[in-house]
Amino acid sequence: MANTPQSKKRARQIERVTAVNKARRSRIRTYLRKVEEAIASGDAAAAKDALQAAQPELMRGVTKGVVHKNTASRKISRLASRVKALATA
Repeated sequence: MANTPQSKKRARQIERVTAVNKARRSRIRTYLRKVEEAIASGDAAAAKDALQAAQPELMRGVTKGVVHKNTASRKISRLASRVKALATA
């Protein structure tokens, strides 16, 4: 357990930051799930709109340090290719 005043303060700060990061990660997952659901339904227009909404949210997670840059790029790339395949099919 934290003993010094500084370590007690850091514990409080970590608690707050963890809550913010958890909410942000949850929000990103929600956007990604919406894209997945649109792809599964076969609606190309809805999938494209959902992807365009998800991209900035995912990249915001990168700038805030919640998601790694390469992970976000990989997810966007894979989703984009699936949406593109849906539109052409």
